[in-house]
Amino acid sequence: MKRLKDKVALITGAGMGQGQAAAVLFADEGAKIVIGDVNDSAGAKTVEMITDEGGEAVFRHCDVSKEADCKALVAKGVEAFGKLDILYNNAGVLWKDKDKSVVDTKEEDWDAVLAICLKGAYLICKYGIPELQKAGGGSIINIGSISGLTGSTIPQDAYASAKGALRTLTKSLAVQFARENIRCNIIHPGMIDTPMQHKYMKNDEWTRAVEDSIPMGRFGQPGEIAKVALFLASEESSYMTGAELVVDGGFIAT
Repeated sequence: MKRLKDKVALITGAGMGQGQAAAVLFADEGAKIVIGDVNDSAGAKTVEMITDEGGEAVFRHCDVSKEADCKALVAKGVEAFGKLDILYNNAGVLWKDKDKSVVDTKEEDWDAVLAICLKGAYLICKYGIPELQKAGGGSIINIGSISGLTGSTIPQDAYASAKGALRTLTKSLAVQFARENIRCNIIHPGMIDTPMQHKYMKNDEWTRAVEDSIPMGRFGQPGEIAKVALFLASEESSYMTGAELVVDGGFIAT
């Protein structure tokens, strides 16, 4: 039996990378998918990938930093499929060229990173949790980062702060809604081979140096994060809430 049969999953940032991999995998496991992304062509491509394989998906443009967009995305999902069972807060930004130490980061860039990486999850949950309550429960999956767990000699202070706060929000939601059969867990990826990461890969020598710093000796793949998210979305993790799963090839264990 498919692990997400008859479930409806809303996934932000599903136009490419980890979000797209999760959308395709969840659909293959029986879920109907509600896709939100700021990139309309990428979002439409993910819908096409799913429907070409016989799945069901809808897309709506969504800038997760804007309340109206998040409210409309939730409404789009309920209108299309009648309910929501899974909220997957995946949307984020990696601005290594602008998000640096606090002494080097502009205020508007700090605000933008926190709005996308933290406020977006708040807004999706604000409008999505009432739909999970109507459905009798569900699963919230947040995408954190190992940057939210440790310090760094090459700082991205806004990103790390947002992901650290998302970690705490995850636990707060887990405690608040546990008795309503709503679970909330967080995944902390390490270095994952995504289009967002490619922008900052300087050269082959730099890439090899990063890979050498990872005990497994390689970057992770988007599908490897998607499989962990599938576990958290499914009933296989029915007694897990407020949990943190680090998926980093052993990087922070060193």
